[in-house]
Amino acid sequence: MAGKRKNNPAGSTNNYRGDVLRVLGALKVATADQIQRIGAPHLTFRHADKPTPSKQKQARTASHTAALSDMRKHGLSENGGSTETGDSLRNLTLKGLQAASYELRRPVTEMGSTARGAGSSGASHTMAVNETVIAMLRPKPNMARLIVDPPHVQAAIDAPDGIGTIASYWTEVSLPATGTWNAPGKGGAQADLVLTAPQDGVPLLFLEVDNCHESAEELADKLEKYARFFRRKVKDTDGKERPMWRTRWSAPDTWSGDKTHPPVLLVFNRIGERNPNRTIPRLQELTRHLWQGHRHTGFHVYDGRIPIIATGLKNLRERGPEGSVFLRFGRDHMQPLREAIGNPRREVADARAREAARVREEEFQAQARRAAQEQAAKKAAEREARRPVCTGCGAKFTDERWGGGRLR
Repeated sequence: MAGKRKNNPAGSTNNYRGDVLRVLGALKVATADQIQRIGAPHLTFRHADKPTPSKQKQARTASHTAALSDMRKHGLSENGGSTETGDSLRNLTLKGLQAASYELRRPVTEMGSTARGAGSSGASHTMAVNETVIAMLRPKPNMARLIVDPPHVQAAIDAPDGIGTIASYWTEVSLPATGTWNAPGKGGAQADLVLTAPQDGVPLLFLEVDNCHESAEELADKLEKYARFFRRKVKDTDGKERPMWRTRWSAPDTWSGDKTHPPVLLVFNRIGERNPNRTIPRLQELTRHLWQGHRHTGFHVYDGRIPIIATGLKNLRERGPEGSVFLRFGRDHMQPLREAIGNPRREVADARAREAARVREEEFQAQARRAAQEQAAKKAAEREARRPVCTGCGAKFTDERWGGGRLR
């Protein structure tokens, strides 16, 4: 214990330092509050009995604050300014990013920058991105780490699951329209978030978070850059030409039956002067050529299009990815995320077609079996008709007497 205390004078444990590395490795910049809510949500319930919200926050973030202090001593993390509400922002050093790469099982070359100085202006956009991740993750408390069962904990356990783990999320990812992954050229985009969670039915999703400061025209320009990146093809390691995004991420060749580009989710955080209820209709018109499919019998086909979806951060926080709070451009009703990025009507039509094909195949096989049975019966009857009769007693020959048991 003495050795540990000497190495980590704030008394932090490996678990909490691991939380810090994973969260900051993925998000780049975060507060101790956000690190705790993602890495150890059970602490929120463990300290719910404190008399004031500030004391609750101090108590539940104490372990991760200690971890950050010890990691700063070891040169793994550093303070990066503060939020507009006064919370300290933390980020990793280059040494810390290397340690985080082991925690997240990512190549060091894909860890990104240290995000030093991101908090110089309050980091309002970064905080909105982090809150989007938390709303998508919906971290649940580990009951085994709670001594008692505080009020509301069961409701949190029973709530719909989120999508992925913190290791499923990537922030500030360059999408080069020219240049390379490591040295992007002009004309590309930078995704606020990339989500890869095939285990939860979301193989690949790009997210853009807007604090309602940008106009529809500015957002449309971003989506044009996404389209340019999605269309770009390069030679893969096997010498074959593929979409550039497929050289980094895996996703099915078709998305809900369509050969679409990866979906893009726009998350609006209403703190700016622009009203998303007016921005979205204008944005749909400006980007119609990017997302609009063509009508087929009973459904639309979106080959070569980008599924563009919009939601509000407030609704996402309250209802999560399972809630009907996602509007896909071109549709007139809200859907859960997985339905919004997919093509449910085509899925139903394809399922019906597969079922009809299965029924036809079964009928064909049954018909073939009946034909074979009828043919066998016909041959047996013809054979019986040829069976000889004994001239002495009038009885038909047995198989043994008729040809030595050989069938003729």
